[in-house]
Amino acid sequence: MAPEQAQKEIQKLVEQVNYHNDLYYQKSKSAISDFEFDKLLDTLTKLEEQFPQFKQPDSPTQRVGGTISKSFETVYHKNPMLSLGNTYSQEELEEFDKRVAKGLDDEPYEYFCELKFDGVSISLIYENGLLVRGVTRGDGLRGDDVTFNVKTIRSIPLKIKGKESFEVRGEVFMPKNVFAQLNKEREDIGEERYANARNTTSGTLKMQDSGEVAKRKLDCFVYYLRGDDTTIKTHEDSIKKLESWGFNVSPTYKKCGSIKDVLQYINAWEIERLNLPLETDGVVIKINNLQQQNDLGFTAKTPRWAISYKYKAENTSTKLNNITYQVGRTGAITPVAELQPVFLAGTTVKRASLHNANEIIRLDLKLGDFVFVEKGGEIIPKVTGVDLTKRLPTAKPIHYITHCPECNTPLIRKEGEASHYCPNSNGCPPQIKGRIEHFIQRKAMDIDSLGERTIAQLHELGLVKSPADLYDLKREDVLKLDGFKELSTQNLLKGIEQSKNIPFESVLFAIGIRFVGKTVAEKLARHFKNIDTLAMASYEALVGAPEVGEKIAQSVVEFFKNAENKREIERLKNAGLQFESALKEAEKESDILGNKSFVISGVFQNYEREQLQDIILKNGGRILSAVSGKLDYLLAGDNMGPAKREKAEKLGVTIITEQDFEKLIKG
Repeated sequence: MAPEQAQKEIQKLVEQVNYHNDLYYQKSKSAISDFEFDKLLDTLTKLEEQFPQFKQPDSPTQRVGGTISKSFETVYHKNPMLSLGNTYSQEELEEFDKRVAKGLDDEPYEYFCELKFDGVSISLIYENGLLVRGVTRGDGLRGDDVTFNVKTIRSIPLKIKGKESFEVRGEVFMPKNVFAQLNKEREDIGEERYANARNTTSGTLKMQDSGEVAKRKLDCFVYYLRGDDTTIKTHEDSIKKLESWGFNVSPTYKKCGSIKDVLQYINAWEIERLNLPLETDGVVIKINNLQQQNDLGFTAKTPRWAISYKYKAENTSTKLNNITYQVGRTGAITPVAELQPVFLAGTTVKRASLHNANEIIRLDLKLGDFVFVEKGGEIIPKVTGVDLTKRLPTAKPIHYITHCPECNTPLIRKEGEASHYCPNSNGCPPQIKGRIEHFIQRKAMDIDSLGERTIAQLHELGLVKSPADLYDLKREDVLKLDGFKELSTQNLLKGIEQSKNIPFESVLFAIGIRFVGKTVAEKLARHFKNIDTLAMASYEALVGAPEVGEKIAQSVVEFFKNAENKREIERLKNAGLQFESALKEAEKESDILGNKSFVISGVFQNYEREQLQDIILKNGGRILSAVSGKLDYLLAGDNMGPAKREKAEKLGVTIITEQDFEKLIKG
């Protein structure tokens, strides 16, 4: 394609993708399918790679990330991001109202109320209508430049209509359903769950790889506009302006004529806010008129024209009757507090997670104690402390179990890990059933005609003790199950048969190697091509693969050492599952690298490791998985392990930087 034609095509695709993004995120409508949208975006991405001179600053390809940030520059806020004064009482709000009236010499005023979202404050700077910088609140005076990560948040406009320059402030958050899914995925790979969505959001915004940030599906509500528009007289005007530009403003705001109306707003949302798709912890009350805000001014730390009302986290005290222990798919043991039933935040709570042995020690729990229980993030009940005033002399110390509650196998606890584990992965019933449930899920083998109850029945009848047993099921076996007739039996067997066409990367995720999630499984499948090469890979070879750290590499090595796991893989092979990658090699563009071999290690400024692999293969090079005397180049990024460098130096292998590599490619 000629450059002139490419420029026109890029412009056209940018407009199309931006139109469909706006339609979906601002108007909740879809004019094309996800497949068609992805196709448009993929075409645009490839054209921009081929003609980078035509890539626009507001290109929607920035939404998918891919930029690596080694460090985050500290940026001073032009206007400090001050915190608000907090109150939990109606009386203090009424006192605040009296101070406002006095400060304004009793001239008429009105309030503007907005829900206070539990996320991470962000400052967005626009110049000539383009988003140029995203900065965290930090200490209020200065924060971190996280622009590349902010651009992956699809509800934040990269460009607005018009050429204005202004600042927008908002709250970046992780929706409840996204947080729940993220924790489910962590359970799938044997990792401890994240404690709360706010801290997870904060950590996500500081990730080095914006491509990984994009996968977390962060969102943002904005609530503040600062610019030079003299027509904006009230906070309400600024909110309407933000809405007209396509910013995501929560529709929960309300203008209130008096403090009485404010209190009604607070009471109305106390319970209703629990139904929102994100966490909230209060209400922000502001004077609506901007000139009046200016007249009231600031104290040393807070504005006099605004205050935050915080809802009290609903908690109560109840008796700890017992502690039971749950066994997860990976063998992780989770202690659970069995409580005297108590009504809390709209539901009756009987149980609460205690996470691990460390938490029991931290809380100094004893059986028979009265404990304080609250709903973490208003969803998951948690024990927050012990009511020592009610501790009885009969309260008994808690001795953490030493053997699995399901199969009586001695528990293990690896150094540096908080959880205890049952190592009997092939003989412990909850682990077996959990492994099969993981195997059949949508992101794995996608056998939707199987469910938790059916798996439990199959296991109890002795028909299925591992995923491979599913492929030995006969019609007469399935008909033994409660509720299964001829049609449902045919559907189940058909679903199992169709799963044999699922690609290798999904099969690799399905077999349930600890710490190997969906993304890592795809990387391993692409890198090692088939199960046999992966099974024979050394620890060093695995660490050399994209996205694979020491913990994952060790887990893969241990998995394939296990004789039972090897037998299971052979049975799945014989059943006809896909154990060879169908991912296509990059199309060759030149022979400029002359069959030279490369090992890639570390973090790079301008590329992901997978991008570097593609460039090497497209230009006639080869990728090796470990440093050896046969290696031509060690392509070294930041944070590369010292062992690789030492070995390369000892063997006389040429070590090159990212800049050296770019020179090689240019010949």
